[in-house]
Amino acid sequence: MESRLLMILQVVVAPPQRVGAVPHGTRAIAAIASGTFEGPRLRGKVLPGGGDWTLLRSDGVLELDLRITLETDDGALIYVTSCGLRHGPPDVLAAIARGEPVDPSSYYFRTAPRFETSAPQYAFLNRLIAISSGDRRPTGPIYTIEEIL
Repeated sequence: MESRLLMILQVVVAPPQRVGAVPHGTRAIAAIASGTFEGPRLRGKVLPGGGDWTLLRSDGVLELDLRITLETDDGALIYVTSCGLRHGPPDVLAAIARGEPVDPSSYYFRTAPRFETSAPQYAFLNRLIAISSGDRRPTGPIYTIEEIL
């Protein structure tokens, strides 16, 4: 299966709201403060107001549910939903939690973004499948999003 770079998406998250222990794990919600994205066919900023809903399961896997709005440099709006999983060795995850830099190849962080837009110049986003690999940084994640060809 072939792919090509769609964009690099950097998201800045606010401190999380810790809901705590819920029936399926431990829930936290982080508001999206800002961010940027850039790729060969589009670039722009992440608008504030989205969120990242996470659920830490009892097996140590973090379920991710990101919902954001992108605004391209030419003013188009793109709604993005992205669900995925993050897990890895306990020492690596502890380093991430402390805000330390960690090699993204030392843990699993993958999501499946979906896009919706009414802008004709970006309509191709409505018709593609993408997969991202993530890199969790202290201010928020960086996603390398690949379009599956």
